[in-house]
Amino acid sequence: MLDLPIWFEVGSLVVLTLILVGDLLLVLKRPHVPSIKESSLWVAFYVALALVFAGLMFVLGDTEHGGQFLAGWLTEYSLSIDNLFVFVIIMAKFSVPRKLQQEVLMVGIIIALVLRGIFILLGASLIENFSWIFYIFGAWLVWTAIQQVRDSHEDDDSDTFVVRILRKRVALTDEYDGVKLRTVIDGKRFFTPMLIVFVAIGTTDLLFALDSIPAIFGITQSPFIVFTANVFALMGLRQLYFLLGGLLERLEYLKYGIAFILAFIGVKLVLHAMHVNELPFINGGEHIEWAPEISTWVSLGVILAAMAVATVASLLKARLDAKSRGHKLMDEVPHFTEDSHTDGR
Repeated sequence: MLDLPIWFEVGSLVVLTLILVGDLLLVLKRPHVPSIKESSLWVAFYVALALVFAGLMFVLGDTEHGGQFLAGWLTEYSLSIDNLFVFVIIMAKFSVPRKLQQEVLMVGIIIALVLRGIFILLGASLIENFSWIFYIFGAWLVWTAIQQVRDSHEDDDSDTFVVRILRKRVALTDEYDGVKLRTVIDGKRFFTPMLIVFVAIGTTDLLFALDSIPAIFGITQSPFIVFTANVFALMGLRQLYFLLGGLLERLEYLKYGIAFILAFIGVKLVLHAMHVNELPFINGGEHIEWAPEISTWVSLGVILAAMAVATVASLLKARLDAKSRGHKLMDEVPHFTEDSHTDGR
């Protein structure tokens, strides 16, 4: 187990909490649709912050600490972008007003952090007590990778079971009342569509947590690195949503890059489980010495290459498709930041 100075771990968690609280207060105090410039600056700030944090890990820990954080952060960031795509679908499906989308995204990020925190604690406890859990984590990630390739994001257009139940059992209005969950019409209390939106985002976060936590435990078994990588991956996600806008829908090959990463980490986990095997019905309960341990730096290289190839290939295809229609790519991409001066306040 890798050890970092306790003051650094505690101090990091305090600073990250303060940043997240400050971000939340900013959204509540000044709800608006951020411009492209504002979104770009915030995303750049959070990415720079993550890189500075990685640098501190290199200095206060070692190259293994820093490498694990970078690989974990990039993995969680790529999965968070996929999560973000589903947020886009949810926002469009329930016609969430653009001036309310910041608050909705912030709630979604908070729910994601809470769920991932719970899964990290459970995962760390399972790993500490049952080394064979890596077999299950690995198999789950490989299966998830296959589903990622087979499934289309358009399939997410259908309601979840919980949302269908709420539609049948709860009195809902057709109009939003800010971010309020309940409103009063003609003296009667009704739930607003915001309840359905929050439930849809919460269930989406739960499903993504089931994938993302086993994935990062395939890179590091340090709960601190796992948690901070998740926090940094989610920080700035709200601004990234507005920055990418309609371009997110053009990243057609993103799911293949993510699927490749999940499958790679799944195989890595199975190989690790074989290497530390203690199951009596496999190799007589002995470690399988020939099973290779894939290094952190190999993992980092594979993750970077997969995301770079998927992103570049997606943008090239989108540009060629737009050109075949006689347009430039950016002329065809609708941005959530369009006319933001009329929506903000």
